[in-house]
Amino acid sequence: GVAVQERSAAMANPIRKVVTMLQNMQSKVTEEGKREQDLYDKFMCYCKTSGGDLDKSIADAEAKIENADATLKEKKERKTQLEAELKEHTASRDEAKETMAKATALREKEEAAYAKESADLKTNVAAIAKAVAALEKGAGAGAFLQTPAAHMVRTWAMERATLPDESRQELLSFLSGAQAQGYVPQSGEITGILKQLSDEMSASLSDATAAETSAITNFEELTAAKKKEVETLQAQIEDKMTRVGNLGVELAEASNDLEDTEQALAADQKFKAELEQGCATKEQEWEEVKKTRAEELLALSETIKVLNDDDALEMFKKTLPSASASSFVQVTASLESERRQAAKILRESARHTKSPQLDLLALALTGKTAGFEKVLSMIDTMVSNLKKEQASDEQKKEYCNTQLDESDDKRKSLELSIKDSETAIEEMTGALATLAEELKALEAGIKALDKEVAAATEQRKAENAEYKETMASDKAAKELIGLAKNRLQQFYNPKLAKAAPKRELSEQDRVFVNNGGTPPPTEAPGGIAGTGITALVQVAAHDAAADMEAPAPPPATWDAYQKKGEESSGVL
Repeated sequence: GVAVQERSAAMANPIRKVVTMLQNMQSKVTEEGKREQDLYDKFMCYCKTSGGDLDKSIADAEAKIENADATLKEKKERKTQLEAELKEHTASRDEAKETMAKATALREKEEAAYAKESADLKTNVAAIAKAVAALEKGAGAGAFLQTPAAHMVRTWAMERATLPDESRQELLSFLSGAQAQGYVPQSGEITGILKQLSDEMSASLSDATAAETSAITNFEELTAAKKKEVETLQAQIEDKMTRVGNLGVELAEASNDLEDTEQALAADQKFKAELEQGCATKEQEWEEVKKTRAEELLALSETIKVLNDDDALEMFKKTLPSASASSFVQVTASLESERRQAAKILRESARHTKSPQLDLLALALTGKTAGFEKVLSMIDTMVSNLKKEQASDEQKKEYCNTQLDESDDKRKSLELSIKDSETAIEEMTGALATLAEELKALEAGIKALDKEVAAATEQRKAENAEYKETMASDKAAKELIGLAKNRLQQFYNPKLAKAAPKRELSEQDRVFVNNGGTPPPTEAPGGIAGTGITALVQVAAHDAAADMEAPAPPPATWDAYQKKGEESSGVL
């Protein structure tokens, strides 16, 4: 269908084609002019309207900056004032706390002084009362004069008592013991003076108590007032600190806002200048564009008019003998060239893909008998076969992918198994190395143990030989001692004596006895009667028996040791 269209176009009048092309260009230029006119109108509208918006934005920013400067100045002054007030409140609070601390220290000092004075006064009053009672009853004043209270009364009379000089002197003489021997209780002078002193001390105690009570009240009132003042100042300090902090935040925010506004103002002013310059430039450019487009449309219109003139068409008919021979636009398509081009494409594809079907198609196109219809039918058949093969290949591909996934899973499982086996081998290799070291240590221990066993064996053999020799000697000694004891019993205590075993006769004695003779007697011991030798022999026999009662070690010990050593040696 494409080849037919191209051949039809080639048979058309070439002049008509040129005219048509120029008319199309004229329409395109006109349309582009309309679109550019719309864009220019919108841009100029933006220039006119946005300029006012920018002016308003700039004016607002300038007013905002002015207000922000005034606000910042006001907030800074307020912050400075609050900081000064905060400093003043802090100083007042510290001063109140210091006043409370001083008042507390003074109160503690006054309380201690009052406690001491009241204790002294109470002690003195009690002592004077006892002294007065004793004097009134006629008892001696010596016991009172020996107490510390007498010394305190004397000090009071000398320094603080309100007494006439005569009474003071008489009291001091009494307290010093000058009248102790000649004192007459009926006179009552000393008793009266002591009572007067007691009254003065009681009055002083009352005054001191009243002063202490007043001081306590004043201290509590002062402390309460100062505490309230400290609490008020603390609340004011906290309020001022909060307000100072809030003002600091507001100042920072206002400063940032002022900075942002100044930057926005500068950006708006810069954009306004650029916009004004751009709008002016755009007006100049648009005038140039309109002029150029008008000239282009005029040229196209005049060209079309020249080519559409009847005289020009008549002349073109004479000068162009065949419309199909040539034209301004060369559009010729040969069926033979298309056949060769298709065959070339098929041969290249067959060479790359090694496909005999493509070779067959290329051969069919190369021949002169088969047309495009035959080739297209072959192509359709090939496409159908290829689709079937594609479907089969996709199934096989899915199967292969499944098998590959399974093989990959098996491979990963085997890799994990191999890795586990390698880890187990490494662990077993380490264990074998540890066991080898332990075996070396055991062999060294066995060798050392063999040496110790050999040494112990030699030592045990020596001890056994010594033991056997000792036992033989002890046994011979015991038999000898028993023989001696029995012989002594035969002489000194025949009833306890045991019959001597038959002695082994010599060959001469046996001949003599066989011939009716008597065996030769055993010689009797002499020279030991009444000397206590029997007792000594019994003691020696007892000692020898005692030595033999606990042998160390018995023969069985050596046999067991020897047997155990042989078994151990065999095991090792």
